[in-house]
Amino acid sequence: MISKLLIANRGEIAVRVIRTCKKLGIKTVAIYSDADRDSPHVKLADESVYVGEPSPASSYLNISNILEAIKKTKTDAVHPGYGFLSEKSEFAKALEKENVLFLGPSPESMELMGDKINSRIKMEASGVPVVPGYNGQNQDPKILQKEAEKIGYPLMIKATAGGGGKGMKRVYKSEEFLFALESAQREAQKAFGDGTVF
Repeated sequence: MISKLLIANRGEIAVRVIRTCKKLGIKTVAIYSDADRDSPHVKLADESVYVGEPSPASSYLNISNILEAIKKTKTDAVHPGYGFLSEKSEFAKALEKENVLFLGPSPESMELMGDKINSRIKMEASGVPVVPGYNGQNQDPKILQKEAEKIGYPLMIKATAGGGGKGMKRVYKSEEFLFALESAQREAQKAFGDGTVF
């Protein structure tokens, strides 16, 4: 039985998890950055812990700061929400090492399917049909645009480390591609600490 749950996220997902935990009699811990210290999830939780500056890389993606919050609050389980660390096997492994329950897939499952490019490659190798796309690692904008021309428009640029709809851009014609690419990469880097797209 979970006695105290840390929600490694913010916003509406954190609020929903906290409300559900209250109904189940589970104590909750919210984490927050400078940008959201007065947010609803911080006020609703039984405890809250500061984890860093406003940028996600300094706070919601900072595994060591979140582990410190877990130790400080004697949390026995973590709900990752979506995005941020929800698909990071390193985070799930770190929790496993600390004997903290991760409410999500196993680290092995995340390694297998968490990286969208690698999961596409594995699915294709297994004969599973996938939407046509570029599976290469080269992120040079000219190469990506050339691959987009081969695929055809409209198309979707997606963050390989993504989740929660971040780092996704629709592109309807060639003239929009480079702007959409830069925007998707910037958003993915900010949200996940990895600007790789496919």
